Amino acid sequence: MLLDTNALIWLVHDSPRLGQASRRSIDAATQVHYSSVSVTEITIKHMLGRMSLPGGETFPEIFRSSGLTELPLLASHARTLLGFESLARHDPFDRLLLAQAKQERFTFLTSDATLLALDEDWISDARL
Repeated sequence: MLLDTNALIWLVHDSPRLGQASRRSIDAATQVHYSSVSVTEITIKHMLGRMSLPGGETFPEIFRSSGLTELPLLASHARTLLGFESLARHDPFDRLLLAQAKQERFTFLTSDATLLALDEDWISDARL
């Protein structure tokens, strides 16, 4: 399982926006991943003043200490972007995360309406 950035933040902040079914899926998974792409996205948004760093001084270690496994961005993940030509103008972080999940054959937990509209069985709504 790979968490989209929003689901990752909701999980570490124990936000009610993360749905109960999603929480059960996370709890039941043998391994839950966060991406270096999400760390980059959060860092950039923090630098722009749009969000605080999850865990403050413990960012990004808070994700690992929460029991999550880091998934680095690989060239093979980037190449998988070619399979999503219809998303060429969509948020680049979302596209990279989607490609990582596809390449690794992970369930992808997101609340992004555009990604959910792809109607793929491996993309799940984090709000449920």
